[in-house]
Amino acid sequence: METSKVIHAIYTDDDVLMSAVKRVKAEKYHIDEIFTPFPVHGLDKAMGLAPTRLAITSFIYGSIGLVFSIWLMNFIMIEDWPQDIGGKPSFSYLENSPAFVPIMFELTVFFAAHLMVITFYLRSKLWPFKKAENPDLRTTDDHFLMEISIHNNQDELVNLLKETGAVEINIVEKEEAH
Repeated sequence: METSKVIHAIYTDDDVLMSAVKRVKAEKYHIDEIFTPFPVHGLDKAMGLAPTRLAITSFIYGSIGLVFSIWLMNFIMIEDWPQDIGGKPSFSYLENSPAFVPIMFELTVFFAAHLMVITFYLRSKLWPFKKAENPDLRTTDDHFLMEISIHNNQDELVNLLKETGAVEINIVEKEEAH
């Protein structure tokens, strides 16, 4: 394990944090991570993060659910065990498709929701018994933390972060796994 120095700049207001992020990015520094107690609108764009593809995966998962529901209902109600329910004989899937619409909708939503949650957890590397990576517990309550790696520029970074309105600046040794 290697250790490296990082600066933790703590802010108490999301608007001050947003302007600080814009200023730090304008000065060509790379922000490693930002910890916030709630989602801050526009922070991803200010940091220059790529847009999420979770909506695309949601559409794909919903389509899988729809195809699965059509296959399942056709197999169960038409091929495997056809029944005359309420005077509606099971001659073909298309003749009975209006009765299957609620099931198609529910399985589409079920697959999209559950597979999106699983994808989000895997993509975020969240799993049971994972050790928390939050460097300061105050960021779960009312503080915002910006983490920036130091590369022989500690004094300039500290001065810049003070100018942006940081209420506290800490230099921390961070362990990196390789």
